[in-house]
Amino acid sequence: MRWPGRWAMSDERCQVCGGPLPARSERRGRSSLYCSPACRQKAYRSRRTSATGDVHELIAEVERRVRALEPRVPDTFYGDVTDLSSSVGRLRRIARVARDAAAGGTGDADSVTPTSVTETGETAGDEAATMLSGDEWAFAGLVEQYRRELQVHCYRMVGSYDDSDDLVQETLLRAWRNRDGFEGRSTVRAWLYRIATNACLDFLRRTKRQPERYEPVPGIDSGHGDPPPKVTWLQPYPEEALSQLSTAEAQPDDVAESRETIELAFLVAIQHLPPKQRAVLILRDVLDWSAVDTAALLEMSVASVNSALQRARPTMREYLPKHGAGVDWSGVTRPTGTEREVLQRYIDASDRADISAMADLLSPDVVLTMPPNPFWFVSRDAMVSFITPSADPASPQFLGDWWHVPTVANSMPAAAGYVRRPGTAVYRAQVLDVLRIVDGAVVEITAFEPHLFPAFGLPMKLSDPPSSR
Repeated sequence: MRWPGRWAMSDERCQVCGGPLPARSERRGRSSLYCSPACRQKAYRSRRTSATGDVHELIAEVERRVRALEPRVPDTFYGDVTDLSSSVGRLRRIARVARDAAAGGTGDADSVTPTSVTETGETAGDEAATMLSGDEWAFAGLVEQYRRELQVHCYRMVGSYDDSDDLVQETLLRAWRNRDGFEGRSTVRAWLYRIATNACLDFLRRTKRQPERYEPVPGIDSGHGDPPPKVTWLQPYPEEALSQLSTAEAQPDDVAESRETIELAFLVAIQHLPPKQRAVLILRDVLDWSAVDTAALLEMSVASVNSALQRARPTMREYLPKHGAGVDWSGVTRPTGTEREVLQRYIDASDRADISAMADLLSPDVVLTMPPNPFWFVSRDAMVSFITPSADPASPQFLGDWWHVPTVANSMPAAAGYVRRPGTAVYRAQVLDVLRIVDGAVVEITAFEPHLFPAFGLPMKLSDPPSSR
């Protein structure tokens, strides 16, 4: 039996009523989580209610879920535990915000948000009262509902999962310190986006990161194609975190649409933009903010915003992949059936150390990069030549036996690789391969180090023998 990965389940169920989902199609686009529009709207209302409830209500919800646990039917029990862990995770995040707020004081160091963002004509009296109350728990309960989408926003800005997590924490701390600046003339969400964007711009000014091109590595044949962009700080983003996106400002479909610009190709391309252009493109083309609101957030004129966007779009197209007619940065939100099939074949070939079968899956001009490592390959022949010795038990470079688990990163098919070194009994996390697949062929592999496995819900080691898979 194979490891129960994301696609091992053949009877996907509606997350609201538990009924069967519509059959998957091969069209590109996101897969439904709900069986009907009614269930989708019920889920939206539930998320909105739970997101705005106070911490006492959330504690009561956790208690109710604990008391309801009954491990008789494994599938049902797994779903109940998953729901419980989600509630506990939200409670933990609220507690973290409240703790940081209590420790952060009321100073205005590094303040970038002395006033509200936009004059929208909306009123938010309750939100303003909460912000001004000075109650850490009320503040934490209010802003925590925006944490995940703020982290995705920061991730798009900086390209690093670790840095985005730090930046969203900084955003919430800045919001607490400068809560007197929130006057209720805009939404809390818009106000937080302004703080987050400025925190990212401050970070980018400090770090001065600039993409480069890979250079030849002595003793390694990387192929004869042009070296790909080198973005050493690039990290993957777990799909599970994307699935947690919810907001009181957007319907579920709107949130899901924003996920389409999370693919690695988009992340690499946008790193080539100057920080202000990057912010403009994300706010305008990804989040669909108006030019007026974007200008207010970035303290620019509308003309400057439009000019920055006109300069940013051609740069993005220049650095986007050339494979596939009409490819842009919209991408897809989840892998298609064809991509899942190719991923499974990739996993099977890797686990068997079948280099020939793997080569059959690769495009002749496949690109392999390993950020932050300097190794890169731009052809099938060069990549196969590199990996063959590590798969040969008779070679001094033999790594060991492999075991791969299917997952999803950046809405792309991915394989989490574990290796059992010769003479050992445990498979240890080794690499996360994120695949870009075009017309049934792997055209790009981005191989990441394994330290983010826990963020993907993956263990750092596996002990079951291959015969049990």
